[in-house]
Amino acid sequence: MKILIVYSSRSGNTKKLADVVNQQLGEEKTFCSIGEAPEPDGYDLVVLGFWLQAGQPDPKSSKYLKKIGKNKLFLMATHGAAAASAHAANAMAQAKSLASEAELLGTFNCPGEVNPKTLEKLMVKDPPPPWIGDADGAAGHPDGDDIKLLTQVVRSRLADFIA
Repeated sequence: MKILIVYSSRSGNTKKLADVVNQQLGEEKTFCSIGEAPEPDGYDLVVLGFWLQAGQPDPKSSKYLKKIGKNKLFLMATHGAAAASAHAANAMAQAKSLASEAELLGTFNCPGEVNPKTLEKLMVKDPPPPWIGDADGAAGHPDGDDIKLLTQVVRSRLADFIA
C-alpha cells in the first residue's frame, strides 16, 4: 500500500508527530514537508500534520487539504491550546470540512510549545487569542505522553497500514 505522510511544521512540533507516524507505517511511503508534497492522487492513505494559525489549519495545509479528494485520510495537529479545547476541536472540524470527500480514518491533536517571541506578540493583541491562557500548559509538548498516545491512536486507527 502506498502511503503519503505530509507535515507542515513551523517550530518542529508537528514534524515530531509526523516522525512517529513515519516510523510506524508501511514500507512503501513518501514522507515530506508540505512544501515538497506531491499530489495526493494514487496513494492508499494520506496522513497530514499541521499547526494552527488563527484557529484553523495553517494556510499551506488548508490549501493541500482541498486536494485530498476521496483518499483515506488521517489528520494530526499541534497548537498552543489544550488538547480538549474548543479551539482545537473547531480547527480539526475546519480541516475535515476542507477535505470533505475524504474517508477520514482518524485524528490526533496535542499541544505544541509556542515560540516565546510569538507569545509576546500575541499577549498584547486586543483581544488576545482565545487559547492564550493554555499556552503555558503547552510548554514542553509534544512530550513522551503525547507520543505514546499518538502511537496508540495510529495502531488502532491505521492498523491496516502498519509495517
